[in-house]
Amino acid sequence: MGFYPDFKYRENFSKASQFILMANHSSMIDIMMMFLLAKKPFVFVGKKELAKMPIFGFFYKRSCILVDRSNVKSRQEAFKETDRRLANGVNVCIFPEGKIPDDPTIVLDRFKDGPFKLAINHALAIVPITFPDNKKRFPYEWKKGYPGKLRAYVHKPIFAKGLELNLKNKRYLSQQTREAILSKLK
Repeated sequence: MGFYPDFKYRENFSKASQFILMANHSSMIDIMMMFLLAKKPFVFVGKKELAKMPIFGFFYKRSCILVDRSNVKSRQEAFKETDRRLANGVNVCIFPEGKIPDDPTIVLDRFKDGPFKLAINHALAIVPITFPDNKKRFPYEWKKGYPGKLRAYVHKPIFAKGLELNLKNKRYLSQQTREAILSKLK
């Protein structure tokens, strides 16, 4: 496709026994980039609609915890399944924005609370990742974009170990993750 991945690791996160990968979500290519940069197996929490895509959908539904974002019950079930997988030692990737922002001017949308609650409950490392080029090189709108370098910055893990589950700590983790991702988007 003419893309050249360029990964910069602030720290080798694969040393962490278990982690939650969290990145800005701006393009369909984010998913493929995540598979390229992670050295340990993981599952995505991802939108159910993508499982309908030819070829890609076949693999996607086998590597994801599917969620219908418009259905409250589906969101609850996806949270429970993610919780179960984390309890069994599986690594997870969650885009904390929950979706690709509809407004093309939004650089980084508001984060959902769920990923941070899971990190605290399981005392996990959060690995923030920034994809600064994916939106312009492979935008959500078809027939736009162009080939070139796709950078990914893998930031130092943020540890939730020892934190109590409360609003203050969820906000703290969310803010730290957001600041790390934004640092390479500006």
